[in-house]
Amino acid sequence: MLFTSAGPPGVRSPLVTTPASAPAPGGTAPLVVRTVPVDLADLALLDLLPEQSPVSWLRRGEGLVGWGEAARLETSGPTRFSDAVKWWSETVARAEVEDAVGEPGTGLVCFGAFAFADEPGDSVLVVPQVVVGRRGDRTWLTTVSVEAPDLRPAPAPRPPVGLTFSDGARNGEEWMSVVAEAVSRIASGDLEKVVLARDLIASTDEPLDVRWPLRRLAAQYEMCWTFHVDGLFGATPEMLVRRERGLVTSRVLAGTIRRTGDDERDLALAATLARSSKDLEEHEYAVRSVADALEPHCSSMNVPEAPFVLHLPNVMHLATDVNGVVHDVATSLQLAESLHPSAAVGGTPTPAATRLIAEIEGMPRDRYAGPVGWMDASGDGEWGIALRSAAVTDVGVRLFAGCGIVASSEPEAELAESQAKFVPVRDALEAG
Repeated sequence: MLFTSAGPPGVRSPLVTTPASAPAPGGTAPLVVRTVPVDLADLALLDLLPEQSPVSWLRRGEGLVGWGEAARLETSGPTRFSDAVKWWSETVARAEVEDAVGEPGTGLVCFGAFAFADEPGDSVLVVPQVVVGRRGDRTWLTTVSVEAPDLRPAPAPRPPVGLTFSDGARNGEEWMSVVAEAVSRIASGDLEKVVLARDLIASTDEPLDVRWPLRRLAAQYEMCWTFHVDGLFGATPEMLVRRERGLVTSRVLAGTIRRTGDDERDLALAATLARSSKDLEEHEYAVRSVADALEPHCSSMNVPEAPFVLHLPNVMHLATDVNGVVHDVATSLQLAESLHPSAAVGGTPTPAATRLIAEIEGMPRDRYAGPVGWMDASGDGEWGIALRSAAVTDVGVRLFAGCGIVASSEPEAELAESQAKFVPVRDALEAG
């Protein structure tokens, strides 16, 4: 694990303060946190983000953005979640917090992105120096050990220069062979479902200004959660878990069909999707895995009998919202750990599916399809699954797409589905 802390002490206000109750790791100073309401009704949150160290979690103009780093944890391996829970508990305990707003997402907040598998891949929690949040008609500013900034629009983002795309670890033909192998394993009874992913490489002549695709994703996919944490960005349609004041929600997506752009034709396709035995089977596996994981933490749960069709600009999904009442002290991150990986991103049975992924997929997922989101000091928060996403690397940008494979899957159809799932980020990177 790596722990860092940065930023000069901020100016304290006369509000009620929660004092630090534990020494900081390594002798660092406690974080001084102040949340105040602000009036920014006419300003979009993404317009505030500077180019350096931005973080975001937004849907339909609401959510959280931030920048700077007051504290950071990097961890990896099978203990990555427990390491993060312990570090966050210690960080919260030593913070001095003044919160004049009292909403979920105010006070001390961290943003995180976690590796899909125990290896390879690093996981991170970041406490920004500045966070601006919005819920309904309320907007607030949180500072962590820094002076309050002058909130004004940042310089406009720069479009990518010299953008080109190339195959990632496997080309289309190779990936279809992997799908065929997975179908063969399923037919032999090794497992019921496996989710296979592939990547696409975007190269640019200059380092990517991540705010460019973030703005375009937020505008084009407003029903998704647009995120950026430590180089991982995207617009996910899938909420792994939300915990808010004792209530827990998980949005499960599994089963996909590509849209044509013709409304009448798309309505017919949506009806086809809702009746598809292949897609309903895949969806049932995913819902069952989520309900089974949440049940030990909930006193009551609501699991709808049938999914609805979620319409996005490029595809349609079968979707189910699972809801429950939490009866224990599990934080949103601990709930995310219990849910990850769900059948929607791993398969069924999960241990067999993840072993097959490691054996035949042929690429490191790193943080793709892992939990990404935020958490406050109370443990409330939102963790999505890092889908429709990409990772900024030293050599460019890696785009990711995955498909659920069951016994009736056809390699050509799965390749077409994966190409449709590249569209959101690929289009967001384009200039113009």
